[in-house]
Amino acid sequence: MFSYFYIINICVILVFVCLFFITRKTNKRWSKINDYLGKVTTTVDSIRYGNLSTKIEKIEHPTYQNVTDSINRMVETLNDREKMIIEYQAELMRQNKLLESVINSLSDGILIINEKFEILRATPKILQWFGIKKGKDIIGKNVFEYLQPVNDGDFEVTKLDNTEIFIKHTPTNNFIVSSQALSSFDKKRFVMIIKDITTEREIETLKEDFVATLTHDLKVPIVAASNMIDLFLANKFGDISEKQKFALDNMKASNNSLLELVQILLETYKLQEQGIQLVKEDIDLNPFTEKIVEEMTPLAQNVKLEINFTPSKDKPHIMADPTQMTRVVKNLISNALDHSNSQKPIDVEIGKAQKYVTISVIDYGQGINKDELKMIFNKYYSAAKKLRKVGTGLGLYLSQQIVEAHGGEITATSEENVRTEFCVKLPIQ
Repeated sequence: MFSYFYIINICVILVFVCLFFITRKTNKRWSKINDYLGKVTTTVDSIRYGNLSTKIEKIEHPTYQNVTDSINRMVETLNDREKMIIEYQAELMRQNKLLESVINSLSDGILIINEKFEILRATPKILQWFGIKKGKDIIGKNVFEYLQPVNDGDFEVTKLDNTEIFIKHTPTNNFIVSSQALSSFDKKRFVMIIKDITTEREIETLKEDFVATLTHDLKVPIVAASNMIDLFLANKFGDISEKQKFALDNMKASNNSLLELVQILLETYKLQEQGIQLVKEDIDLNPFTEKIVEEMTPLAQNVKLEINFTPSKDKPHIMADPTQMTRVVKNLISNALDHSNSQKPIDVEIGKAQKYVTISVIDYGQGINKDELKMIFNKYYSAAKKLRKVGTGLGLYLSQQIVEAHGGEITATSEENVRTEFCVKLPIQ
């Protein structure tokens, strides 16, 4: 019996001893796990606060080592990404500074406003024109506190295109403004580009005054010379030979061409100063145009060309200024004669297109290329230089202004080395 209890006690003791060693080993293991988790937590906290240089030390345990390697690789990847982001940010900053420097160096001023006309940003040029010392002082202010349109009417930001404006702080200068909506924002934003055109206006005024004075002073001696030639041709100073008559006729033709150039310059100047003053009357277009063709026929014969006139069967009538319309048709025929390098005749045709009557002048010369065709009605543009002929470039510009003043339009179509057609469209009476 005693032996039995003795064996039981020994077994219990052995069990407790085993439990002791097992518990001790387990505590050490949990202690290692806690230490490892502590290191992981510390590393994660460091990453969260931006320290990407922290890594978990290697642990000689397969399971822990896999986790350690994964976390360390993640930290290295994040570190590489951070370096890339820093480089991108630095490059963006450099580009932004460059762009800002370019914008600030522009002679034009740039404003960014919202739909309430509140200023969001302005370049130094704007601050100078508006009389503002610091950029922050203008932010949020209404743009109309500083500028206003020159002409009465609605000032629609979306429709500004070289619109004249008046800047209150800089009243002696001339400004124009254009605008563009910025569509990349959730809220409406508009960029306004303001340009100081004071110098251009002054130069234009000086040029116009110079042209007006010069042409007026030129016209007097030209007219005097023309009258003197007429007296010679009328034998007022005695009989002249055929050779002298031929020479005087050429002088008269050249003199008339020069007088026409001067007259075009004068008319263009009057157009800008006063606009086109029309004295309209009823015009029977067929005989009106035929008479002009007859007047231009001698000029055509001088260059060995003919002018064919084709009247309209409808016998159209228009309300127009006969003097101004004569100038238009003569100019178109003269251009056709100057630029026709073939022996084919010039065609002048009267037609009809819906509610309009048309006057077409067609030549079969070298034509006009597409690039020049877009510019031929521009002021002072002339293609005459190619042929070494005299030309101001104002003839077509003036013709266009006259036709548009009548409520019509003038167009040009051309195929190089085939044909060129100028077509005047005027409302039918």
